[in-house]
Amino acid sequence: MGVFGHPARRQVTDPGEVALNARNVSFDWTAVPLHWMRTEPVASHVLNSLNLLLPEGERNFLVTFGEALPFVRDEKLREDMLGFIGQESMHAETHADSHESLLIANGIDPRPFIRQTEHLFRTTIGPRRSTTTRAGRQQLVDRLAVIASLEHFFAFLGDWVLNSELERFEADPRMLDLFRWHGAEEVEHRNVAHDVAEYFGVGYFRRGALMLLVFPTFLVLLVRGTKFLARQDPALPDLGYPRLLLRILGAMRRGALPGIPSLLISALSTFKPGYTPETVGSTAQAIAYLAKSPAARAAS
Repeated sequence: MGVFGHPARRQVTDPGEVALNARNVSFDWTAVPLHWMRTEPVASHVLNSLNLLLPEGERNFLVTFGEALPFVRDEKLREDMLGFIGQESMHAETHADSHESLLIANGIDPRPFIRQTEHLFRTTIGPRRSTTTRAGRQQLVDRLAVIASLEHFFAFLGDWVLNSELERFEADPRMLDLFRWHGAEEVEHRNVAHDVAEYFGVGYFRRGALMLLVFPTFLVLLVRGTKFLARQDPALPDLGYPRLLLRILGAMRRGALPGIPSLLISALSTFKPGYTPETVGSTAQAIAYLAKSPAARAAS
């Protein structure tokens, strides 16, 4: 067992380089419980808040990569970018589809928080200048570097959820499959955003500076989203931030969420000279899960 109950990764034969393709999936969200990890309501809301952040964030990725594509002359990288775009588009729409059944059906209105995420991704870190100008191209490079930083954590989370034992907390198998299907594809395409940032000249110092900004911002957004959901949850007491953080830390210790040490180690790994995401997760394990994902099999 690893940090905070993270099980050892199963060894699977490396399949070598794979072509990235979007996979159709079909989920039945009927009667999914709000606390989809029945014994871990706060951990459920942490991942539910991620579920709220992902659609708009990934739509931002699609817009940014679409702007970057005309400047890319490397055919292999273009192919990887198109595969990435296809997978992220499917992720965004699938997570958005789950909001109504999971949250609204359980008495929680997610729209105020979604409006905040729209402002963040469309206005704050969205396109602001034409890429026909030098300033616009530099802003595009910064946005690509932000995506590379976020994709590092999404691959980390994908590896974590593939190797976690969330069944111990009586997790709903449909929600578990949602996060494992998504996580497996994040591991599968973990190198793409980094390779794009490198292609556009994002160097060590710019990457490090943006990671120092992205990492705490990502965590703050998750906690804000968790607070937003917990406040509307009639089954939970009124939790201020100190009590909420204590409950989140408790869920981490029990293995229902990634632990602080593993998050910090993952973030710090990006500051190593010559860093690549290649060691974050296993492509073989990801593909093995995707071959058996109930939602992917239902759509085939």
